[in-house]
Amino acid sequence: MADNNLQPEQMNGGAESGAWKASPTALIAWCFYDWANSAFPTVIVTFVFANYYASALASSPEQATGEWGMAISLSGLAIAILAPIFGALADQGGPRKPWLFVFTVVCVVCGFSLWTIAPDLSLAARALILVAIANAAFELGQVFYNAMLPELAPVQKLGRLSGWAWGLGYAGGLVCLVLCLVLLIWPEQPMFGLDKSAAEHVRATGPLVAIWFAVFALPLFLLTPDRKSSGLSSGEAVRRGMRLLFKTLRELPSHGQIGRFLLARMIYIDGLNTLFVFGGIYAASKFGMDTEEILIFAILLNITAGIGAAAFGWIDDWIGAKRTITISVVCLTILCSWILVVDSKTWFYALGCAIGVFMGPTQSASRSMMARLAPAHLRTEMFGLFAFSGKATAFVGPALVGWVTLWTNSQQAGMAVILVFFVVGLLVLAPLKEPAS
Repeated sequence: MADNNLQPEQMNGGAESGAWKASPTALIAWCFYDWANSAFPTVIVTFVFANYYASALASSPEQATGEWGMAISLSGLAIAILAPIFGALADQGGPRKPWLFVFTVVCVVCGFSLWTIAPDLSLAARALILVAIANAAFELGQVFYNAMLPELAPVQKLGRLSGWAWGLGYAGGLVCLVLCLVLLIWPEQPMFGLDKSAAEHVRATGPLVAIWFAVFALPLFLLTPDRKSSGLSSGEAVRRGMRLLFKTLRELPSHGQIGRFLLARMIYIDGLNTLFVFGGIYAASKFGMDTEEILIFAILLNITAGIGAAAFGWIDDWIGAKRTITISVVCLTILCSWILVVDSKTWFYALGCAIGVFMGPTQSASRSMMARLAPAHLRTEMFGLFAFSGKATAFVGPALVGWVTLWTNSQQAGMAVILVFFVVGLLVLAPLKEPAS
């Protein structure tokens, strides 16, 4: 096993020269966690299991939209409350990987348990609870994973490392989707003798994602360095962390640029997250796409998203994170407006793939922007607030989409709410001054 503690020169050095702070092996292992965990939101939250819930566990598309949105909203509320606290605790306790390990295990166990969700309306509540817990664990783990970024790379290379990891994440989601399609959905007789009449071939995507996540997360835990323990007891770390959290919240107005960025991100990411939550359900109900077609669409989307995330990583370092975010969100607004007025499945495929190009850069450049803005001694805590900004209003987007859909009896009108989040987020971001590299 590699030395898992960052040395002082690795923590602080290299910023001026632009040299990497960690070894190539450690960097690759860190990036591979994105490859590992991206299968969960891709297969479970957005495409395959979401579509399965809508078709097998809800009485109507409108009911599916409302119930699925409520589960993700409640999960987001838990994340909004807990993420800043865990970020503060980790700053005091030292290492990030133990926390990341715990949340990874919770997500894996809940994902595996989705196998038990047979096509029976009485199991809908269990399905929603498992997905909500797994989603919360996934996002809370991201607090600690993201906070490792600035300790692995100098500021001049934050954009490309974040972009590479996000691109690898889309590639991981893509490969896992292909495996779902080839091993479980396409065959007349799926592997292990799974019974299609009991939807076992679809339910098996839960264990497949869980195993995928567990296996490919291992390199980070074995090979990527972590900070040394602060030596504080758990109780003292909790007390200091809470004091520091409230102090930071009180002082956040003095970090004007960070506050503005977090507010802007809260808004435009809520739009993007809402798009993720309802994308699969919209495709299934609006265009009558079955599981196989949705998987093919998801595969194409992940290809373009991975290319976009990796390519824009270089652009981020070249023109800056703010410009990268602005370009991406503007393009998302235009393309999402277009896709809502088309009735052709071919156009839906084409525009969906174009949207994918700009999804990754929006997320990746936001992460690198936070790493640039956050003071070194408060990075994990700030990434806790970063997670908070991505989830604090997570209930608003799904709730508005569901309410407008029911009020107008139109999914297109409901989905149009997403455009408002993009536009308002851009307006808040516009005055932000990005720090020089």
